[in-house]
Amino acid sequence: MKTTYKIVQQVFLGMILVVSLVSCKKFLDIKPETDLTTGNAYNSAQDIENAITGAYRAFYYEYYIWDNVLLSDVRSDNAYAGGGGDQPILAYDELNISTGNNRMLADWSQLYIGIGRCNAILNKIDAIADPLLDKNSRRSQIKGEAAFLRAFHYYQLVKQWGGVPLELNSNSSDPAKTNLPRASEKEVYDQIVKDLELAVTNLPDTYNGPSGSVTDNIPSVNKVRATKGAANALLAKVWAQRSDRDYNKVLQYCNAVIGSPSGYSLLANYDHLFDGDHYSNAESILEVAFIGGNWDVSNWGVQLYLAPEDGWQKYCVPSRNLVNAYDAEGDNVRKSANITYFKDVPWADENWNPCQDNTVSVPFNFKQRHPDGWNSGDRYYLLRLADIILLKAEAQNETGNFTLAAATLNLVRSRVGLAPVTGTSQAQMRTKILNERRLELAFEAQRWDDLLRSGQAVAIMNNLGEVKYTCAGGIPSAPVTINYNCNQNKLLLPIPQGERDANPSLTQNAGY
Repeated sequence: MKTTYKIVQQVFLGMILVVSLVSCKKFLDIKPETDLTTGNAYNSAQDIENAITGAYRAFYYEYYIWDNVLLSDVRSDNAYAGGGGDQPILAYDELNISTGNNRMLADWSQLYIGIGRCNAILNKIDAIADPLLDKNSRRSQIKGEAAFLRAFHYYQLVKQWGGVPLELNSNSSDPAKTNLPRASEKEVYDQIVKDLELAVTNLPDTYNGPSGSVTDNIPSVNKVRATKGAANALLAKVWAQRSDRDYNKVLQYCNAVIGSPSGYSLLANYDHLFDGDHYSNAESILEVAFIGGNWDVSNWGVQLYLAPEDGWQKYCVPSRNLVNAYDAEGDNVRKSANITYFKDVPWADENWNPCQDNTVSVPFNFKQRHPDGWNSGDRYYLLRLADIILLKAEAQNETGNFTLAAATLNLVRSRVGLAPVTGTSQAQMRTKILNERRLELAFEAQRWDDLLRSGQAVAIMNNLGEVKYTCAGGIPSAPVTINYNCNQNKLLLPIPQGERDANPSLTQNAGY
């Protein structure tokens, strides 16, 4: 298993240096720029179209394919590491991530590569004199797309690491200009908001295939390229997540999404979101459109969650605490859509089946279901409507309207056949909303953010009562309590030491 995973890493590291496509089948015919530097000549509309297509390629990087899920669900109460105890992923589960954790450096680097591609577009596009860019507002749309993508990557950075270097140019090899110190959390969020406000102004509600652009006649482009709805959705999440949060703004942007001319609506069947047959649906705001059967554009991450026939233990194993949460709510619909079970798995699972008893079922993350031998076409939602509806309920509650919050929450509960809730206090509704988000969004890289935003991360992690077992002579040991030793310093990731070695201006987060 470890050998297999190392092969995946090696192939991936080669892939991140190449930009080949993004999002839709039609984009396969477009050859994007491979290096966005000051040496590139951007002379035509097609050059910049290729560049923006290449910028979306960041969603095919390992961070978005699965590491963001590990950093949210494995790091929280939703899942165990699995994988047979592999470091450094086990460190996520144990809340013991070191400054030398090589995955931190890879994630950091991938996000800044994505930012660099956006910077190049935003810095160069106005100098291109091509009438095609001024046809159907395409120049403005590309600016909006690049600004949105840059904001999305910075959002990942700031919520994981806090204040980070605010690089907006990426056009210099001078260390004095590139070795930037960390900006404050507020400065990063303010830049994200600025970019997203530009995106809202410049992006359409839907793409109608304007003549001369790469979006001609691609109906599904509305779900795989940035739109006004995606920018408003991210603004809602940003204003909720930042330390100086503003729930009135959260309400404003949630309402903009819910009332969008794009016509977003909840699917009647929750399972259809993930069955592989209903992508580009009305609930989707933004998704990554992987294409099965082609390594360069397929979703290899699914193979690391499922397929026990491989003979080695998979990752992101659903926790007993999460399973119990579904059972306590009687939420069989979402439980069966998000978790599946296999018996007779050929490995010992220290949390569920330490003695490899073939009568004992082991749960698996089932959010994507078709591994297809490392070549899955299963998609990930980056933004979807249920998240925004639940965020609206949170904002209503935090602004004192807990009765309205209950009504909004029940829109999501009714979809899965659960009885409506009533809130008798703001504190009671706060707990109900946090739990509802957990059940709805498990394995969608939301749980750790929710725990931080609610201020509950330390208390919840330290009071989980999760256990593991050993096996001796075919008999499981007594349960051994897992102690997460969570504290305020562990709420942020460590700045990668490799990055600090390269940039002496970077300071470390507290506790590392």
